[in-house]
Amino acid sequence: MHEVLMALLVIVSLAIIVLVLLQSSKGTGLSGAISGGAEQLFSKQKARGLDLILHRITIVLGVLFFGLALAITKF
Repeated sequence: MHEVLMALLVIVSLAIIVLVLLQSSKGTGLSGAISGGAEQLFSKQKARGLDLILHRITIVLGVLFFGLALAITKF
């Protein structure tokens, strides 16, 4: 049972890494703080469909990761 949980944990953690790297950056850093967000006012809106799906899948995998980590400590 322990080996199965460990294998699932490795698979889920690799999937989380890939999904986080696929997501676009949300922060604008210091330049966004100085300009006051004027860039967002005048720029085009991004297609948020794929970003939203990736975000939700990342949340589900994160919850699964913590659940598997807790399950491994029990077995």
